[in-house]
This record gives sequence, C-alpha cells and structure tokens, in this order.
Amino acid sequence: MSTLALAARDSSTMVRRQLKRLIRYPSMTVQLVITPVIILLLFVYVLGGTLGQGLGGGRDIYVNYVVPGILLMTAATAATGTAVMVASDMTEGIVARFRTMRIARASVLTGHVVGSVIQQLLGMAVLIGIALAIGFRPNATVVEWLAAAGMLTLFAVAITWLAVALGLKSPTPEAASNAPMPLILLPFLGSGFVPTDSMPTALRWFAEYQPFTPIMETLRGLLLGTEIGNSAAIALAWCAGLAVVSYLWAKKTYNKA
Repeated sequence: MSTLALAARDSSTMVRRQLKRLIRYPSMTVQLVITPVIILLLFVYVLGGTLGQGLGGGRDIYVNYVVPGILLMTAATAATGTAVMVASDMTEGIVARFRTMRIARASVLTGHVVGSVIQQLLGMAVLIGIALAIGFRPNATVVEWLAAAGMLTLFAVAITWLAVALGLKSPTPEAASNAPMPLILLPFLGSGFVPTDSMPTALRWFAEYQPFTPIMETLRGLLLGTEIGNSAAIALAWCAGLAVVSYLWAKKTYNKA
C-alpha cells in the first residue's frame, strides 16, 4: 500500500474517532448547535421588530438579514469545541501514544479538522431549517445555494484549522475554551446584526475591514440577491489565507510538541 493510501486510511480512522466522540458526549454537541439557534430566536423575536424597521421593514426583513451572520457564529461556536478536544488530546497523553504507533502523523490533526467541519455543516443545516420555519425566505437558485455551501465549507475549514492551532498552543482544555471566543464576537462587530453604516466611524472602519463582513455580504448576495461587489473575492482571499496560515501554524506547533 502506498504512503498516500496509508495516510488516507489513518485519516479516515481518526475522522471516525472524532465523530464517535461527538456521539459519546452529546451534551457538548447539542450545546454548540443550540447556542446559535437561541441567538437567532432572540434577535428575531425580541429585537427583530425594532431592528427590522431600520432596514425598511419589520421582523420578516430582519430574519433574512441576520441569518448569514449567525451561520458564521455557528461555525465559530463549534470551533470552540474543536480547540477543547485538541487541547484535551495533547494534555491527556493520547497524542504521545499515537506517536508510538505506525500511523501518519498528520492524520491526528486531519481527523479533528474533518470531524469538526462535518459538525459545523450539520449545525448550519439545522440553523437554516429553523430559520426557514420562522420566516427566512432566500431566493437563491440551485447554483447560488451550491456557491453559498462552498463558501461556508471553506470558512469552516479555515476557522477549524485556526481552532486546532489555538488548541495546540493552549496549556489546558479550559484555556482552549476561551481562546476562540473573539471569533464568536466578530459577527457582532461586523455587518452580522446591523449595517455597518449605522456604526460610529472608528467601529465602522473595523467592521468593514474585518474578515467576517465580506463573507456575510457574499452569503447575503448569494442567498438573497443583494449586491455582492468585490466582497466575494475578498471573502475567498480571507478564507484561503486564514486556512493556509492556520494550517502551517498548527503543523509547526504539533511537530514541536
């Protein structure tokens, strides 16, 4: 069997390990999925009427506006769990055990990444289903839905590699649970919940140039037909750059550990 085939076999084994861990600890999985759903319901039903008026409509307009931002929050929330699991593996000695076995070194991190991306995409699917039930009305074609799914997958891969790197650098699982926290807040500090032109000048500048905003604007354009402009190119550049830098950081940290 070739080296590539062995690496693929080992990676698939590690992916199954991660998926079994998610099933074995359902409370964490449910928490990571339910938290964005609660935020969606809170903003739509408690604040949506007022915030929707600022968009020229009401709650029905606001639910369409807010869904892309909460989709990114879903990925960021799940990434927190990934950082915790990586840190747990590093501190509990299982990685040291893996290194004594004849398995591809990269398969351990690959298992974390693929398992987390699957979890994130499932969480996003649940969120979209609930959003549709409470009034989310996208007008995207099949091609636009596929493009949106591709963008979300690329974002999930990028943010997961960042979470893996943060988990590897964290001394304890508790520290790892706090490291990705700023990622969950970025949709609030972008165009996730209100348009950036309603913000003070300094905050508006940050909101317009931080990485989450072009991704959210691209998703709105694909799903709801709003103007995308150059947001798609910027979003792809941010996701690709973050994925590459985080992968290299995680690989270097893992090899040094």
